[in-house]
Amino acid sequence: MVQHTFSAIQWMVFIIASSIVTPIAVAASFGMDPVETAGLIQRTLFILGVSCILQVFFGHRLPINEGPAGLWWGVFVIYASLGPTLFSSTEVTLQVIQGGIIASGCLFLLLSAFGWIDKISSLFSPVVTGVYLLLLVAQLSGSFLNGMLGVGYRKNSVDVTITLISFLLVLLTLLLLKKGPKKIKQYAILISLCIGWILYALFGLAKPIEKTEGIVALPEILAFGPPIFDAGMIMTAVFITLLLLVNLIASVQVVNQVMTRFGQQNVHRYREAGFMTGVNQLLAGVFSAIGCVPISGAAGFIGTTTIYKRLPFIFGSILIILISLFPVVTAFFAALPTPIGYAAIFSIFASMIGLAFEEFDKMPDQKRARYIIGIALFTGIGAMFVSSESFANIPPMITSLLNNGLVLGTVVAIIIDQLTKSN
Repeated sequence: MVQHTFSAIQWMVFIIASSIVTPIAVAASFGMDPVETAGLIQRTLFILGVSCILQVFFGHRLPINEGPAGLWWGVFVIYASLGPTLFSSTEVTLQVIQGGIIASGCLFLLLSAFGWIDKISSLFSPVVTGVYLLLLVAQLSGSFLNGMLGVGYRKNSVDVTITLISFLLVLLTLLLLKKGPKKIKQYAILISLCIGWILYALFGLAKPIEKTEGIVALPEILAFGPPIFDAGMIMTAVFITLLLLVNLIASVQVVNQVMTRFGQQNVHRYREAGFMTGVNQLLAGVFSAIGCVPISGAAGFIGTTTIYKRLPFIFGSILIILISLFPVVTAFFAALPTPIGYAAIFSIFASMIGLAFEEFDKMPDQKRARYIIGIALFTGIGAMFVSSESFANIPPMITSLLNNGLVLGTVVAIIIDQLTKSN
């Protein structure tokens, strides 16, 4: 029981560390005050916890944590600047995005009901999955390095003290994972995060915990107001739903592959996973949170910590829900220094590069695989270097694809894989 408890806490910490930045960034882009920011963090954590529970029981049934979808994050950021021009105010803009997330949930339910998700999943060959993993790491690497160097934490330049602590934590995590006893290995991330937070407190780097009112607070429904179903946003939501479907299928496939290392049977419940993703999108819209999606990083977490059983994951998800109901606890975790979070989970996401090459090794025709990999990576990574400002005159629906190297490269990999496949 003690082992399950610590494993659950580590799942909880991993979910928070890999998700807390998104609602904070979204709140900042819309100029929300501390109370509104705390509310968005609370609602997002609540939805993440509930989504994890629904998926592990009724969806894909795998220990895959949910996280705020990068695509929806992108929509929030894009419309934070475009909204006041397209719509009458920031408040209306948030209501329109809320309506878009609800529309996405309805589309997910339709795709699942008609069985189209199973057909789309057949497009994910090992080379496509491997490309997805490499692009995922490439896309995240910039955020990780900026975070670990302290850029944007206290100032907009490299912070030497934060940099030294970050790399110390990365080395500590690697040593615990590679050289530590088995019982220590499983909790390497939790240990590193605690040590990091203590160091931040000693050096005066930790941010103060925001004051809260009340002991228990239920997440507010329709906090942005009643949803507005704008035709343009619905079209964007349709496109984003299809792209989120790519993320969903890839995440389930990758985690399935890791689970087989521990003697777990492959489970391909794409239709059920899609259906529950639809439910989770609807909940995110109703609770004015950020739409979530299963995160591929769970594969790295499971492979690195060897915590593969569902029970600790379920307990960890319940802890996330409980945290969201107590404002003082939510405020405590919201104060988690982002550089520590990035440093603690750095090795997990780095290990996913190895998973990508394992997928490539499964391809019987290595020459064709290298051809697909080259074109997909060249396209996807290239898109990551195109500034967001370059798409100022492009419709948001198209921007969601062209400005997302992860999805664009994966889609290119699927297309080239199908075109070069021998009959």
